[in-house]
Amino acid sequence: MKSKILNGATLALFLGTALTLGINTSAYSAERTIHIAGFGVKTGVVRSFGINTEAVLKAAILHVNSTGGVKLADGATGKFKLTFYDDRCKAEEGISVVRRIAGTAAVIAIGPTCSNVAEPLFGILQKKRGDASDSGLQMPIFTDTAIKGGLAKISDWAFRNVPNEGNMYKALFKWLRTEHPDLKTVFGGVEQDFAHSRFTWHKVMKVSAPAAGYKLVGEAKWLLADTSFTTQV
Repeated sequence: MKSKILNGATLALFLGTALTLGINTSAYSAERTIHIAGFGVKTGVVRSFGINTEAVLKAAILHVNSTGGVKLADGATGKFKLTFYDDRCKAEEGISVVRRIAGTAAVIAIGPTCSNVAEPLFGILQKKRGDASDSGLQMPIFTDTAIKGGLAKISDWAFRNVPNEGNMYKALFKWLRTEHPDLKTVFGGVEQDFAHSRFTWHKVMKVSAPAAGYKLVGEAKWLLADTSFTTQV
């Protein structure tokens, strides 16, 4: 329950600005439906991430709506309604989904799950908000899962709430040195066709482990959909 309250409060706070921009504030309606869209992977080998994202959004919305909703600028009450889309962790499908969402009443799109979707997707957004010479899509996209470094810098319309993996692994290796000083080596595994896995291993862990005094003794590589691990790629 505690996490639901936190997520609900965060959702309401984040959407505040978007609501002032995207809602018809006619004073004649005492209660309005605020449409938000979610999207992520719900099929394939990493589907659990998208399923969890949808569950969290539903829990947050249930909490906000059941405790009175949100008060809009004109004094009306807003209640959230979620529509969730499956992008199958494929860049072209994520872009297609967001273009469809942009044509709906949704004031924000929350997603995607996968960094390999987020990177090209953020690239179709207007880079600098208010730049009349940039015809990129003007739709706020907020991801709570895609974690590859530098994604939120691509566009002013892209937002993230994810861990900093550089800091996370520095803290991990520091903890290991303190709690398990007998450990001296690191062996890594990476899904070579998965942007997040590739970035985390090659750009984060392979840097932070030696910096913390560990010796890299090898790595195993495979592909995201592999089920047999007898042959290295």
